[in-house]
Amino acid sequence: MDWKSMVFQDWQGIVRTLLVGVLAYVTLVLFLRISGKRTLAKLNAFDLVVTVALGSTLSAILLQESIALAEGTVALALLIGMQFLVTFTSVRWKAFAHVVRSEPALLMRHGEFCEGTMRSERVTRDEAMSALRSSGGQDPSQVEAMVLESDGTISVVFRTGP
Repeated sequence: MDWKSMVFQDWQGIVRTLLVGVLAYVTLVLFLRISGKRTLAKLNAFDLVVTVALGSTLSAILLQESIALAEGTVALALLIGMQFLVTFTSVRWKAFAHVVRSEPALLMRHGEFCEGTMRSERVTRDEAMSALRSSGGQDPSQVEAMVLESDGTISVVFRTGP
């Protein structure tokens, strides 16, 4: 393959990308509006995986000529439908919810690191201190609780009063 074909192959590919891209994008936005806000909420790791999968699927539809728009639409609908089914089921059945989502984990309490939890969640003291600083704190003694949320973010609750 020469360098020219890496820059430009033909107008047919560009027109296909533009046409299929617009249609796939409109389809995705429509599906997301129908499915509701929860589809992209990123409340836990499972939600993040679905969001990444949707982006990957849209990219494949746009760039792979072997994937027809109808096939891509079915793939997007499948991902969104499965996300809806999983969230619908997890709201109604706690045992299922525990399988598909992680629970928040306490990393620090009353200014003291919870070493066992930090080790099992693979969070270092440096990462916890960075989260503390990002939340406006400086010293662990200021912290009432530090929680690794189910979506991977770290929340810090500061002590009130002396």
